[in-house]
Amino acid sequence: MNHSRWRLAREKALTGEDGRSPELKELDREISLSMALAQVVYDRRKALGLSQEQLARSCGLTQAKISRIEGSDTVPTLPLLAKLAKGLNASLNIAINEEDVSLTLTARDAA
Repeated sequence: MNHSRWRLAREKALTGEDGRSPELKELDREISLSMALAQVVYDRRKALGLSQEQLARSCGLTQAKISRIEGSDTVPTLPLLAKLAKGLNASLNIAINEEDVSLTLTARDAA
């Protein structure tokens, strides 16, 4: 195999159908997941009429941590997600499949 054919074969192996590398696709997926979490947390906090500081107190976190979550600047752990759900008086539902990720916060009954 000559050099140009080897390079073409290597490029095809490193990129997907759309020309993006698997690493770039994975990064896009991670960013999308982080942004989806940021949006549902922000939306629920606003619906409750809470400031970031008030939410932070009810979650046992800092306002800076809430800001990082809402700004998609952090990768939360499961314990942190549990604290957020409790502080937002909601159930956090995450559905992950091969091509799609869905996050929802479902308000808990006031009872």
